[in-house]
Amino acid sequence: MWCLAPRRGARHLPWGGSLRSPAVPCRAVIFDFNGTLSDDEPVLARVYTELVPGLTENDYYERLAGHTDKTILGPDPALIAERIRRYNELVADGATVDERTREAVRFAAGHLPVGVVSSAYRAEIDPVLAASGLRNVLTAVVSLDDVERGKPDPEPYLTGAERLGVGPHELVVFEDTDVGVAAAKAAGAYVVGLTRTVGSARLAAADELAERIDVPLLERLLGVRCS
Repeated sequence: MWCLAPRRGARHLPWGGSLRSPAVPCRAVIFDFNGTLSDDEPVLARVYTELVPGLTENDYYERLAGHTDKTILGPDPALIAERIRRYNELVADGATVDERTREAVRFAAGHLPVGVVSSAYRAEIDPVLAASGLRNVLTAVVSLDDVERGKPDPEPYLTGAERLGVGPHELVVFEDTDVGVAAAKAAGAYVVGLTRTVGSARLAAADELAERIDVPLLERLLGVRCS
């Protein structure tokens, strides 16, 4: 299968896509979790500001979105566990994964392997995937539990590619932070930057930008026509 890739510097269309240009190989799709598959960055900002004295939401979005718990909270396991507990109380019903995103993931999974690669822990990812009905359509989930180094290191995406049985350069990755984009690009993937968390300027290293995830976007990227 081939992904229809936009040119560098291509103008962005009103719905968030970009103009097509020569195809690049595509054999699997990976979604980041926080802020991408799950529209939960406001939840994370709320929880972190409750736990870190003096931290504001603006601080979180400007400096910390996309980073690991150890970077934000330090190495204290009890504090990290409390952060996960508070997060799960707010999102475990799956409501942060909207219906358009669910449809897009199912669409992609009907054509090629789909995975999730995240700097979050399985204890917070799994409940959301289960509640949103997406766990069984995914081929692989890579969490912070599975790697030694989180994003922006490329290890999570290299691990994801290996588990999906493809080369990193054969991945299309969706990310919402500059940290995540850096990790995916360092791994060699084609990256779609989702602008809703940190805006388009900070995602300049992505291959293209989108405002949302939906079936038309996946259909274009995968070069698949459905009746």
